[in-house]
Amino acid sequence: MATLDNLDPILNSMATHIKRYHHDKHPEQLVMVGIHTGGVWIAERLHQLLDLPNPLGKLHIGFYRDDFSQLAEQPTVKPSDLPVAVEDKHIILVDDVIYTGRTIKAALNELFDYGRPASVALAVLVKRGGRELPIQPDVVGCAFELDMTQQVKLNGPEPLTLEICPRNE
Repeated sequence: MATLDNLDPILNSMATHIKRYHHDKHPEQLVMVGIHTGGVWIAERLHQLLDLPNPLGKLHIGFYRDDFSQLAEQPTVKPSDLPVAVEDKHIILVDDVIYTGRTIKAALNELFDYGRPASVALAVLVKRGGRELPIQPDVVGCAFELDMTQQVKLNGPEPLTLEICPRNE
């Protein structure tokens, strides 16, 4: 098991990339939205580093999962919190780990239920192999190629640490 305890350099790098990616957009048109739970933790840090004027949005995508009806235990469905209208805004969607792409698909489905953004950029702390859907991030903190017996786990929110560990641990 490997652990990364100091995520500050990665988060700073992500914030710099987001600034570059959105350099031509007015700050009032940018809305950062984190995917519950780890994506919200990362989004909170990035939102603070970027000093965005709009409040942070939070998506709870449980109901939008494509495996919702197949889960042995039904997930707790909580309401999302989007304090700013997404219509015609430039959304920065944030998640902790992109693996198959299904979480991002669910988040996009929910996000578009709130309106039609001008654009959506995806920022992830970790990009790992194993994509099942053609969804790729625009901003990546770090990348790992892991086999099926491993997983990436974000622990937090204080302190934020990242670990690579065996599945089902």
